[in-house]
Amino acid sequence: MIKKSYFLVIGVLLVFCIYGIVSCRSYVTDKSLVKVYSDSVFIKGEQIIPGKIECEYYNLGGEGIAYHDTDSVNSGSGALNKGKDYLSTFRTQEAVDISYTKFSNNGDNSEFNLVQPKKGQLYIGWTEPGEWMKYTVKVKTSGIYVIGIMYTANGNGQISLDADNGNTTGPMDILSTNNPNDPFDWRQWHHWNYLDSIGKIELQKGIQTLTLRTGVNGNMNYDFLSFTLLDNQQ
Repeated sequence: MIKKSYFLVIGVLLVFCIYGIVSCRSYVTDKSLVKVYSDSVFIKGEQIIPGKIECEYYNLGGEGIAYHDTDSVNSGSGALNKGKDYLSTFRTQEAVDISYTKFSNNGDNSEFNLVQPKKGQLYIGWTEPGEWMKYTVKVKTSGIYVIGIMYTANGNGQISLDADNGNTTGPMDILSTNNPNDPFDWRQWHHWNYLDSIGKIELQKGIQTLTLRTGVNGNMNYDFLSFTLLDNQQ
């Protein structure tokens, strides 16, 4: 009886230890999934809906947790952008490709823009189908939201947006900003436009995570997404 009791106690302790290890690992993973981006310049915490979600402030956590990119190199920060300033080195060590609007040589402020962007505005670029980023947001009011986007697109494309509760926009069409009248090929990725209604999504009040996915084509730059609460919820 003593030996059986002894082994029974050991077995129970072993089960609790395994459970504790698994629970701790799950807890750490969950924390990584919802860790909000912040730095010395952007200190606001969760981005607010209704309002604008700046696309460069996707969650911390790394590849497969906060984002997925098709390669391991940031093609903008530290590559195309060689400076040592905040904009040139923004999130240099992460694979999501990030650059910022430049007004030199009529780059991002050319006459071929449909909507003029802000100077020095960070954005996600070099997008490819299958890539995604996660954003922890604070929704102030439950309801259906109309989604807009400030973007460029060298060809027609699609994106989608998923919420924690399983709601999704499905594919949302992004109209090309390609203009054959522009004599510089490289500027086809820098013709900015704003679409105020590309889709809708139902969101619940509170803290939650949204996933922005690149669908058909890629070749798009994302500045920000806008979320406007529908007045008529029917």
